[in-house]
Amino acid sequence: MKLQLNKRKIIQGVLIFCAVIMATAVITFTVLVAWAYQEDLSQLEDPLPKALMIFDKNEEVVSERSSVQFNPVPLSDIPKELLAAIVAVEDQRFYEHSGVDLRGVARSAWRNLRAGSIVEGGSTLTQQLAKNLFLTSERTYTRKFKEVVTAYRIEGKYSKEDILELYFNQIYFGEGTWGVQNAAQIYFGKDIEDINLSEAALLAALPKAPTHYSPFKNEEKALERRNLVLFLLHEQEVISEKEYDDAVKEEIILRDRELSVLRGKHPSYVDHVIEEAIHTHGFDEAHLLTGGLNIYTEMDPVVQSAIEATYENDALFPENSGEVLLQSAAVVIDPSTGGIRGLLGNRGDHYYRGFNRATELKRQPGSAIKPLAVYAPALENGYKSSSKLIDEITDFNGYAPRNYNDSYQGTVTMYEAVIHSKNVAAVGLLDEMGIDRGIDFLEKSGISMNPDDRNLSIALGGFTKGVSPLEMAQAFSMFPNLGEMNEAHIITRITTDSGKVLLEVAEKSVEVMKPENAYSMTQMLMGAVQEGSAKNAALDRPTAGKTGTTQLPSSEDFREMSGVNDAWFVGYTPELVTAVWMGYDKPDPEHVMVTTGGNHPAIVFQAIMSKSLQDTKTSSFSKPKNFKEEVTKEKGNKKEERGTIEKEKGNKPDKDDNEKPGKNKKPGKGNN
Repeated sequence: MKLQLNKRKIIQGVLIFCAVIMATAVITFTVLVAWAYQEDLSQLEDPLPKALMIFDKNEEVVSERSSVQFNPVPLSDIPKELLAAIVAVEDQRFYEHSGVDLRGVARSAWRNLRAGSIVEGGSTLTQQLAKNLFLTSERTYTRKFKEVVTAYRIEGKYSKEDILELYFNQIYFGEGTWGVQNAAQIYFGKDIEDINLSEAALLAALPKAPTHYSPFKNEEKALERRNLVLFLLHEQEVISEKEYDDAVKEEIILRDRELSVLRGKHPSYVDHVIEEAIHTHGFDEAHLLTGGLNIYTEMDPVVQSAIEATYENDALFPENSGEVLLQSAAVVIDPSTGGIRGLLGNRGDHYYRGFNRATELKRQPGSAIKPLAVYAPALENGYKSSSKLIDEITDFNGYAPRNYNDSYQGTVTMYEAVIHSKNVAAVGLLDEMGIDRGIDFLEKSGISMNPDDRNLSIALGGFTKGVSPLEMAQAFSMFPNLGEMNEAHIITRITTDSGKVLLEVAEKSVEVMKPENAYSMTQMLMGAVQEGSAKNAALDRPTAGKTGTTQLPSSEDFREMSGVNDAWFVGYTPELVTAVWMGYDKPDPEHVMVTTGGNHPAIVFQAIMSKSLQDTKTSSFSKPKNFKEEVTKEKGNKKEERGTIEKEKGNKPDKDDNEKPGKNKKPGKGNN
């Protein structure tokens, strides 16, 4: 009897528990449905995107992106091949489901379960249209539930044809463009009704990942994706085999991008804001440009304006040797925080999220890399600025670098090698110290290395892929910051227009070298500005820096031609670090730059820094308490004691530092 009573209590308890769970589930489901039904479906017919607001470090608005325009076209104007292509690529069961493809949901749920997070949505065209109402890129189960309910509501209110028309007129096609009519204009300069089969397939390829497949940014990936769409159309017998064969053979012919899409103030800076929000913090581009977000940045408006004003003065740049504009880029960082105070990624016309040379460019840095690849790691490994280095023509097991002016003193101190950019001394020191120590220091400084880079030519900037101005500025920022490098970043936080914080960025730093060695490096680089190859960068305040120049390619086309491939200057004061690059995007015999890193780039650096710091009190570089002076600096016939080094009389600064890397065991390496 007692046992039966206990069983009854257990059963009652289980039933009560199940009832509570079911009641909770029903209530939760009802609340979620009611919450989802708050969305006003009529907004689909008249979308009102909200502007993106960009704030500077003072939390003042400095730029706005609000030029989104919808130019709707009737479904009858859209080519049938494009209609079929979108359905084939995005939602093959569009005409069969009622807003949600349960098969797709089950497949996505399984993959998400295995991944431990939402990695795939399984969204239908209707769900994608529903998502436009939310203006958010968050991936949560509650948002997904809301999307599903809204998709069913849309299917209940609109016909399949209406849904397709709404979709085509509102979906994001990349390059700051919404709607199929705008997309046809941006990419091909045509109305949508005039595009051909190949162009229709390319447009159909974009909504999946507009930036990734943009033909303006990556024609090879765009071509591959377009051909996949054509294959699907052929497989589904929408187009014939001949139509397929003809279309895949067509080249991608794009319009000239003279349209100023999303043009606004500080376009290069804002482009990188958007890039960082997408690629570093996971935001969706369409959400960024229509969701009314506020992005707070590290921009100093004084610095950004200084860069832009400098780049408007063509007299500061080398003359063009042909019709193509000689390019340049600059980036300025606060070494104490890593905050990007200003940047500019091009000369001439700017295109929305076009190639940003300040952040995306990869070019060989020439002698500008010597402090990072050779001298700083040498200081970390016991060498001093007074250490004696070889300075005579030497063959390092098949690699024979030459000094720019073929002038040699036999031996020089590290200080002299730095300020006069001695190539043989740098290579000899790296060889003596060990290549691995140079590579390890570069990687610790945030410079990406390739396995093929393990050779002595890295001492002179001979990298497989090269570096960007942003990478150079970030790496050099450790010197004024006494060995601590803060990760360069542009965004501090992102909020909704109502003030809800979506992202708060924490600063990241790494100890790269000892404070006393960083200060010693700064002293040598100050010498380069005061009496060496970087005199054109001198300011009326403590300034340090390094020039870099690389030779023209060694191909037959450039034989007997004078000029250089790249020219760099990377310099700093206690307050700011600036990297400047100049060169042609694609050098050829008709477009050859005539300058050096110590000439125009150093002059541009000086102009930017003078304007940026004109209202900033002069300060000195921080000196570690345990630092011991050890450099002797010569002025005229008198010696100013700073330590133990004595410079040889008559040792004049090089005209510049255009490296002559000599014969390299690996063709194409070195400074070419």
